[in-house]
Parts: sequence; C-alpha cells; structure tokens
Amino acid sequence: MSVLTPLPPRNVPFAASIAGHRLGPLRVSSIVAGPWPVAHGRSVVLCGREDHITLVLPQHGTAALLLDGHRLRLRPGTFAVARAGRPVVLEVSDAYSGTAFHWPREAAGVAEEDLLELSGTAFGTDTGTAALVAAYLGRLARPVVSLDPQLAGRLATTALDLLTVLAHEHRRRSVGPVPEELRATIARTKEYILRRLGDPGLTPETIAAAHHFSVRYLHKLFQHEGVTVGRWIQRRRLEMCRRDLARPSARPATVAAVAGRWGFVSTSHFSRVFRAAYGVTPRDWQAGTREDATWPALPA
Repeated sequence: MSVLTPLPPRNVPFAASIAGHRLGPLRVSSIVAGPWPVAHGRSVVLCGREDHITLVLPQHGTAALLLDGHRLRLRPGTFAVARAGRPVVLEVSDAYSGTAFHWPREAAGVAEEDLLELSGTAFGTDTGTAALVAAYLGRLARPVVSLDPQLAGRLATTALDLLTVLAHEHRRRSVGPVPEELRATIARTKEYILRRLGDPGLTPETIAAAHHFSVRYLHKLFQHEGVTVGRWIQRRRLEMCRRDLARPSARPATVAAVAGRWGFVSTSHFSRVFRAAYGVTPRDWQAGTREDATWPALPA
C-alpha cells in the first residue's frame, strides 16, 4: 500500500498529517505538511514503488514533485501525474496543503502509453481538459458520507477517463495537426472495424490486409488517435457489451452470450477487462437498474 510519511526530522520541527477516504478503487489523501519554522528541502513520501497511479493536486503553498529524475514545481492551479511503480516524493519548503489521488494500476484501465504521456509534466488548470480534471478531482477530494459503493466506483472511473482524454489531447498537441488525407483514412478504417466488432478474428493483420496497407502503417495511423488499434477495438467492444447488458428484458442474455456477440472469446478475460474499465463486474452491472446514459463512457 502507498504511504504518506515525513522523512526523519533534522534540527527544525517538521510535521505532516493526512486524512483519507476511498471512492471505489480510488484512495484520496488530503495532505497538510510543512516545517514550522520554515526548513528548506524537507520531503514527504507520497508512494514508493507500489503499482499505483498517483495524481498530486495542490491547494495551498508550493512544493516540488520529485519523479523519474524530474523536479516539477507545483502550486495551486497545477497538478502532476506519476505513473505506476515509480517513487513519488513531495519536497516542501513552506506550509503546504493538497490532495493526492491513488488508483491501483490493475483497476485503472489506463494504457501505458497514456501514462507515459502524462507522467513528468506539470499541467496548468486554467483551460482545456486539464481544467476539467482539476475541477472534477477537486470535488472528489471532499469526503462524501454514505455513498453507494457502485456509484463511488463510477466516479473514480470517470476521473480516469478524463485523464485518458488529457493524454490524447497532450499527444495531439505535441505531434501537430493530422493531415486531411490521414483523417479520411483513419475514419474509413474505424468504420470497417465497427462493422466487424463481433468477429473474434478481427486483428491488425486482417484490418491492414483489407485496406491494402501494412500492419506497421495501421499502427502509425492510430498513433494519431493516441491509442493502439487493439486498445481502440477493445474499448468499442466494451461499450457495446455495456449497452447490451443494460437493456431491460424479460429474459436477459447471459454475460457469456453478450461477450461472444461482440468478439470476446474468453468470458473470464471479458469480465476482467470490463471490471478494469468500469469498476464493476459485468454481472453486477447487468443486475442493476441503471439508466445507460448515466454511466460514464470510455473516451473515443
């Protein structure tokens, strides 16, 4: 488990306190730390090498986030993301308060390429998707009494979806605009995939062959989308399964039947990826009486 621990004090008093709560798989840690009087260079360990995704959102004061050789200066109006399995240290030189959000890596459903895109960057929260992320997480930082566990899981999933959108936005900004000809090719390829989502034999090789280009070129096309072709197919299949499982019926289809209808060969594999994406098992989702429109969709 990740921990919040001040390093051993030197000659000047140093204090750190934490108040935490959970929203499904998401652990929220409210941090108050600082030396009194001021002592430069004191550190708070937010997490070690645990398999977590950590987001640090300051509320008051400034601090430096030490991550992967980077030293990011954080202040209110910014935040930073640390990818799984990396030490995350917060260096405090004055009174500081903020919130750290920790998602277990196996429950996150965030692609590794998205984590690489996010990690090591201080995002401003004044405009764009970063502003949405900060505003949404700022609300989640406040403990909610008697929140339904499944609703809590949905809130945590929405936060991860916003992070995925932010990664795609950041990647597109770095690579520049996509030429019109490539956009048309990507659109045709997606349309082909969507018409064949239920085919378990749908692979990058068969898609590339149908369009008379190489598999390598297919992967380069989807790099402009900020996601691998395999990940994009899986997300669309999950969306269709989620929709079908939510349909009211006197004789609802089994989880295995729905999974098979949309190209999942293994029911156990489908259950794992469904839960990783939505924070709930397919069976529990089907058993509920939720409106489909209230469930957060995976980013396209």
